[in-house]
Formats: sequence, structure tokens, C-alpha cells
Amino acid sequence: MITHINHHKKHIIILSASLIAIGFISGFMGTKNLQDIALITATLITSIPIFIKALQALRMKVFSIDLLVSIAVLGALYIGEYTESSIVTFLFLFGDYLEMRTLEKTRSSLRELVDLAPQEATLLHEDGQTETVPVKDVKEGNRVLVHSGDKIPVDGKIVYGKASINESAITGESVPASKAIDDLVFSGTILDNGYIEMIAERIGNDTTFAKIIELVEEAQESKSKAEKFLDKFATIYTPSVVILSILVYLFTRDLHLAITFLVIACPGALVIGAPVSNVAGIGNGAKKGVLIKGGEIMDTFSKVDTIVFDKTGTLTKGKPEVTDIHIFNNSNQDTLLELVAKAETISEHHLGQTIVKAAQTRKLDLSSIELRDGEIIKGNGIKAIVNNHNIVAGNRKLMKAETISLEATVDQYAVVREKAGNSAIFIAIDGKITGIISIADQIRDDAKIALTQMREDGIKKIVMLTGDNKHTAEAVATELGLDEFHAELLPENKVDYVNQLKNSGHIVAMAGDGVNDAPAIATADIGLAMGKGGTDISMETADVVLMADQLMQFSHSYSLAKATIRNMKQNILIAVSVVVLLLGGVLMGNVHLASGMFIHEASVLVVILNAMRLIRFNRKPPQSVEPTRAPVKI
Repeated sequence: MITHINHHKKHIIILSASLIAIGFISGFMGTKNLQDIALITATLITSIPIFIKALQALRMKVFSIDLLVSIAVLGALYIGEYTESSIVTFLFLFGDYLEMRTLEKTRSSLRELVDLAPQEATLLHEDGQTETVPVKDVKEGNRVLVHSGDKIPVDGKIVYGKASINESAITGESVPASKAIDDLVFSGTILDNGYIEMIAERIGNDTTFAKIIELVEEAQESKSKAEKFLDKFATIYTPSVVILSILVYLFTRDLHLAITFLVIACPGALVIGAPVSNVAGIGNGAKKGVLIKGGEIMDTFSKVDTIVFDKTGTLTKGKPEVTDIHIFNNSNQDTLLELVAKAETISEHHLGQTIVKAAQTRKLDLSSIELRDGEIIKGNGIKAIVNNHNIVAGNRKLMKAETISLEATVDQYAVVREKAGNSAIFIAIDGKITGIISIADQIRDDAKIALTQMREDGIKKIVMLTGDNKHTAEAVATELGLDEFHAELLPENKVDYVNQLKNSGHIVAMAGDGVNDAPAIATADIGLAMGKGGTDISMETADVVLMADQLMQFSHSYSLAKATIRNMKQNILIAVSVVVLLLGGVLMGNVHLASGMFIHEASVLVVILNAMRLIRFNRKPPQSVEPTRAPVKI
């Protein structure tokens, strides 16, 4: 029934306003009976949804605002104050309607996402025939065609063609991305121009787009600490107001004053102020490609004073390239690269995949090479038997663990490459160092300005943790002006360091993108993952996900968290101030029922409009970037 009434709430409000207008006109014309009939009818019509909600709340053993208004309206009818009873119910229902509409608007980012969900897909069968089917009927492994102007229906990899794709639904970035063979594409994005054939890899609720919608829905329903406190407060406040109203009547013997006190004390703006800020803030993030997983996350994020970054794929672009292959003992470059690349095919690490890509670029045939007994040594490298050769590829720690000696000339060459910003991968074949593969990554273009902005917004300490060598780590840390860096760390070492920071009183955010970052991300007060290039496990573990892999999104999300909590506090202050002033006015005889209710509903609209400013929130970048300062060497 309440759903049916909500559907017609607008019509009820219009009818009530018309009856109130008739009542006032009748009063001016001196027809008292018609005036009373019109105002009583208006009161009864608008009271129905209020009474129903009050009864539903009572069944749940909750003393709601609707119950306060219901008691007040019945009291006003009892003492014959039909004008005030009709205006109070009209204003309350009208305020509730506007509140519902504005809340819907704050959820517009989610609604826009849902509207972008593709409905159909075009399949290409083995016989060359095409078939258009509902998206839900697409299976993993299906070959899907996407033409210019179409929405990409599922997640998958391009196997033919190239295109320019608008990924704003996923990343928040409006600039189209160029995609070609072997590139990943995502459901919900739009092919601006071009043509592609793709293999479906993730379908239905497993697509990135579906997960985003699910995360935003859950986040907007999740409550902040302030909201949870206000929920508890309301359960105590409402019966307290009823008792105080009774006391006012007992002391004054003025039923009208007691009813006025009851209505004016309704904490409408207080109850709505925090949730609407939370929803608007999370909606802003979703629109900008930042997924903040709930109100409590927003609250904790706003208090962060220390940020810990992984290096590769987080502070750097995560697209390293082989810059040099140096051979010792008169070995052959291609032979060494073939053996190492084959071993690295079992690894998901950035550096390992870079070596595989380098072999593919040289058109080396890895399929004819035999690989067995492969083992990934987390944070250190890889071991495998390839074509009956014992291959060990990794850092100094791995070489030491495998008792492989590094000659002075080998180590000196590695240090030179590392100081130039490269990661030096030592390659040992059958127990002897055979070569060094140098791999370099680039610092993200937006890293400096994003870190500067975060410092301006309140971050006191920025630290980098990496499994890379100390020389490369120092080069990156110096370039970005970080406070500290810790190099050659294993995943458990990152967890230990994050715990140390927390134990010393810091509120810590950890940002990373790889499987090895997931434990530290889970340990931090706020875990943040680079979504587009990150792994599923880091996205699932994280509290905040950046879908465009841009550090400026991190900066925006931190600014947004602070703005959202600030907005929430503003709304609570506005609501409390209005209630205190109105109650003071009621007790002093300066505020009456109708005028007080009008001010009360106006305060509800004020806090909603204040929260809606968050929908358009966009932190301006700093005018200048701070000069680089030397980090602490670890």
C-alpha cells in the first residue's frame, strides 16, 4: 500500500495544496464551515502516508519522526487547529517528497551507469554467420563483433581489428583510448570508431562494469560512523521529545504549546543530513572513476595522514621495457632470452611479462621450448628447467639463496644499470651468471602533481615500498620527493612496515596493484588498488579502487573524502542549530506551529542542497609543484 501511495505522493500533495487554498479563500469569504471541511480533508489526505509509516515503524519498535508528526496532528485536530494541522501535514509530506527527489538526483551517477549497461551482443560463428543475442546469453569463449557506435557487451581480448574506445563508464576518462589486437576491452564502454572482433572472457555479473555497479550500490547503502550514531540517537531522541512535550503541557497546561514543541523538535534535517552527503560523495567518486566502498571507508579515508605506495604499476606506469641485454661468457642474446622468457611464462609479475614480450617482439618461437619444474620465488624471481637447463632469473637475494656467486664485474655492471633507473635481472644458467637483462619503467606523468596536492590536503608522510633494488628505488623516490623508501622487500616485509606505521599512531593508506600488494593493502587502514591495470585480488581487497590507473584520481578521492565528511558535519551543525533555535522560539512564544514547521522543512532542503554540492565537487590542481627533496635512504 505504501508503495502505491508513494507513487501518487505528488498528486496527494497537489490535492492537499488545492484544498488548503480553498480553505483560505473560504475563510476570507466568511464561510467557516466550508473552510473547516476543506482544511480537515486536506489534513486527512496528507496524514494517511504519514500515519502508515508511523505504524510500520512502531511494529519495528522504532520511534520515528512520522510518529511525532502523527501525534502532533491528532492533537491539533483535537483542539480544533485545522489550519495548522493541514499546513503541518502538507509541509511534512512536501518536504518528504522533495527529499526523495533530491536523493534520487544524488544517486544519478549510479543510474547513469545502469543505463549504460549493454543489452545485446553480436556473435560471430565459425561458419561466418552473425547472430544478435541478449547479453545474458553470451558464453565465455564466444567471438563477439563490435561496430562503430556500439557498446561493448562483455569483458574480453581483441583478436582482430582496432578501434578508439570511450572508457568513461569504467575509468571516468572522457578521452577515447586506442585499442588493438591483444588489448583488453570492457563491458559498458563504447566503440567510438573502428571495428573489432573479441573473445568473451568475463560475462554477466563477472564483468568489470557489473562489479562497478554492484560496488557503488553497496557503498551507497553502507553507513558512515556519523550515520550509525544518528540512527542510535534517533531511537533515544524521539521518545525523549514525547516525554518533554508531556512535561511542557504539565507545566504550562497549554496543549497547543506542547503540540508545537512536539512538531518543531522533529530532527528531520539531522537524520537526512549525513546519508545524503554520503550518497552524493560516493556518487561523485563513481562518476570520476573512483570506487569508494562505503560511508565508513569515506570517514576513515578522510583521516589518513600517511600514504604508502608500491612502485611498479603504482608510482610508475607499470609498462616496463627491456632496455638492455648484457651477455657474459660469450653467450648468445637470443638463446638466453628464449630460455628466460619461456621460464617467465608462468609468472604474472610485470618484469617477467616484460621479458616474455621482448622475446615475442624479436619473434622468438617459445612454443617449441620445453618447460618443467617452474617455481615462482615471491619477491625474488623465478626458477625453472628449460630445455634441460637449470634457469634462475631474479635479484641478488635469489642468486645468494641459490649459492650463485656474482663476480665483481657483474655486480658493478648491475649497479651502473640500477643507478640509471633500471631493474637489473640476473640470469644464471646451470649455476653460472650468463647475463643481465635491464628493464626500465617510467614514472607516471601525474605523479608529482598528485602527491603535491595530497600534501596540501593534509598528508604528512609519503613512503615507497618496493621489491626492486635500492638504486632504482632511490632514483624514483628522489625524483618524486618522497619522505622515505624501502627497497628489496618481500610481501610480508611490506605488511610488517604498514603495521609499524599503524602501531606508531599513523592512519595509513596503502596503494598497490599486484598480487604481492594485496596483504599490505588489506593490513592498511585504507587499501587502494589501481583498478584498470591491477589484479582482481587487489581490487577485491581494496577499500578504494582507481579505475583509470591515475594518481590524480587518488588525489581527487582523498580530497573528496575530506569534503564529504566536512559537508556531513556542516549538515549536522545546521540541523542541530535550527532545532535549538526553534525550540527556544517555541518556549518563548515567538514560533508557532505552522511557521515552525515551514522553517523545519526549509532546513531539510538546506542540508540536501548543501550535500548536492558534492556532486559537482572537483578539487583544482595546485598552481605549482613543490621542489624535489631527498628521501630518507633505507
